[in-house]
Amino acid sequence: MCDLSNPIFHNEDKARKFLEKQRWADGVYCPFCEQTDTVKPYAMKSKSGKLVKGWHHCRSCRKKFTVRVGTLYERSHIPLHKWLMATHLMCSSKKGISALQLQRNLGLGSYKSAWFMAHRIREAMKPSEDEPPMGGDGKTIEADETFLGNKKANRFEDVYTNEKGWVKRGGSKEQFKIVSLVERDGRARSVHVPRLTANKVREVLVTNADRKSDLVTDEAPAYKGVGKEFASHQSVNHSKYEWGRGTVHTNTIEGFFGIFKRGMRGIYQHCGEQHLKRYLVEFDFRYSNRKATDLERTLAALKGFEGKRLTYRRIDAQAYA
Repeated sequence: MCDLSNPIFHNEDKARKFLEKQRWADGVYCPFCEQTDTVKPYAMKSKSGKLVKGWHHCRSCRKKFTVRVGTLYERSHIPLHKWLMATHLMCSSKKGISALQLQRNLGLGSYKSAWFMAHRIREAMKPSEDEPPMGGDGKTIEADETFLGNKKANRFEDVYTNEKGWVKRGGSKEQFKIVSLVERDGRARSVHVPRLTANKVREVLVTNADRKSDLVTDEAPAYKGVGKEFASHQSVNHSKYEWGRGTVHTNTIEGFFGIFKRGMRGIYQHCGEQHLKRYLVEFDFRYSNRKATDLERTLAALKGFEGKRLTYRRIDAQAYA
């Protein structure tokens, strides 16, 4: 599957059979009533009278369905082999692939279709709700924050006002603020926050990390309080040019930030704040599965397609959630 010449990337029938094998490895079941014994193949015909492959009928709920139903592919007019190609390209491209590049590579009619495809694939990359917290007893988690945005637009500048004369304006208020956690030799989790406060940082940490973990951060005051809730908390003082003391360092998470920022600045270039969390999910997914092969990453993403729906309206509604 790592070879882009594989027929599943170019033949619709082979792509459908591949997805059926992945989704229904233990037999076809109805996505509506979850019955298996009452499901049989169905001879669906198009308006021109041609037989359409891949349809099934459930005698229990009397509904017809294909492998698309109940997944992020549902009601999409884009062929399945192009969906597989797009998923593979996003999972194997180390720093991402732009929607315009997807449009060119897949031969799609519009940029809007490629952009929507990419967002659906990012939705599939989201961790499941039953995924355990990061870290645990004897494991180390590095936590740090970063900013994303136009540095030139965010630098401090002298601005004249009638009341106060010349004052400093700008700074990090206009940049996107991100708090990330990286488990050494493990997963990554990033959260976009409106403000970098101690309460918000604590919320991110205790929600995503096991408090039995050893926490390593920099000297930022926001970590001092929450650090007491973990098994241990050690920090390095970057302001004094201290980058590490043995195993006490934040080099792992700095490496993750390097990959993330190269992708956002070099590949995607422009990102609205309302969609930032989906891009964070994409980079978290690839980093968390960095030791897997391209095939294994693609299969992991395909598992996330089932049981989800994403429409244009939902993208807008969830953007600020």
